[in-house]
Amino acid sequence: MKQKNHYLTEQFITEWLTPDVGFVFRSGKVLDDFSSAYQHIEVMETAAFGRVFRLDGYLMTSEADEWFYHENLNHIPAITHPDPRRALIIGGGDGGSARQLLKYPSIEKIVVCELDARVVSMAEQHFASVHQGAFHDPRLELVIADGLQYVTNCQQQFDLIVLDLTDPQGYAEPLYSREFFSDCARLIGEHGLLSLHVGSPQFHQARFCRLFTELKAVFQVVRPLLIPITLYGGFWGMACASQLRDPKRLDADAVEQRLQQRGISGLHYYNGDTHQAALALPNFVRQLLTQTE
Repeated sequence: MKQKNHYLTEQFITEWLTPDVGFVFRSGKVLDDFSSAYQHIEVMETAAFGRVFRLDGYLMTSEADEWFYHENLNHIPAITHPDPRRALIIGGGDGGSARQLLKYPSIEKIVVCELDARVVSMAEQHFASVHQGAFHDPRLELVIADGLQYVTNCQQQFDLIVLDLTDPQGYAEPLYSREFFSDCARLIGEHGLLSLHVGSPQFHQARFCRLFTELKAVFQVVRPLLIPITLYGGFWGMACASQLRDPKRLDADAVEQRLQQRGISGLHYYNGDTHQAALALPNFVRQLLTQTE
């Protein structure tokens, strides 16, 4: 995972992927800097990414390229499902995932379960371009709660569960466990899909393999997804898991047809070709994944 060696100088933000590898970009005006009951929150203006925010020193999202992350995390499972109506987002306090799922006319309800209410208020103030009013859509229910407890106690059923979380440490760490994935599987049944990010297969190999091992212990179909996310250092991994639904069964034409039929527009990244590309695995990733079999 990204190591906590981040620092903000007067001129530069440095993001370390490991103790030995990181990247740097020029910082600008600090718009917010405070601590909630759970974490330290910073918002900065930058020339390269527009507004960015960090939680406990980790870059989370930016105005300029949030769509690399949010579009793939949400549309790959949502397009794979033939008729998504109910979705649960764990985390997602910036509203970016909710915004993407609210594009679907079939969606009747989205529950956003966010641990920290101050992340939501920060996003409302500084990241309107990311959430675009999602929190005020009548189909959205915002629950301020621990995602682990919410899922454990939940008796509702969902077509989609999106884990829009920080890295697996601190409060988020139990949400990357086999036990939590099993609870998610209970809520989506045989026909729903779960999506989450799993880190870099290049720089976080142990985490990458561990999470696929845990997912495969719970779900019959587990598809790795590889997405370029500049703010996270480049090559980034996600996973889409289900008992029956398989994103790989959709060819590019089928994805384009579903996007058109559902009236999904305004996308910067995701389309039929990128759906297929995300599922294409380089040889070194294939080799990594043999450790999870």
